[in-house]
Amino acid sequence: MVLLRHLLGDVLRRLRLRQGRTLREVSASARVSLGYLSEVERGQKEASSELLAAICSALGTPLSQVFREVADNFALAELQNEPVLEAPREPKLPAANEIPLGVVRNAGFSSEGMTPDPAGEFGVVQSHAHEVTDMVPV
Repeated sequence: MVLLRHLLGDVLRRLRLRQGRTLREVSASARVSLGYLSEVERGQKEASSELLAAICSALGTPLSQVFREVADNFALAELQNEPVLEAPREPKLPAANEIPLGVVRNAGFSSEGMTPDPAGEFGVVQSHAHEVTDMVPV
């Protein structure tokens, strides 16, 4: 089972090693104990946002970059059908193509500014990137 703290620790360790720096150097720069930084990198401790900011500052890396790398690794774990979190997952919402058009039409969306096709119909298109639906003319 993949845990967020493990993914975060892996990313922080890779960044430190890419720079050729030791735990001692980064912990001193971040003003964090060497043992605690080691536990964070091994995924044994959950770092606070303040601690993450200090570590990222010591590594000269924006926190947003670390989060992006963690999110990418998270996505890979999900694609491999590995459970990512220990907590139960939210129920899956139906995909856009599983919702009858009438349900979407009556869901309170406005078709104002849209041009209907000759039959007066509007369709639902599913975005491939985020499975976000939007009303567009068919």
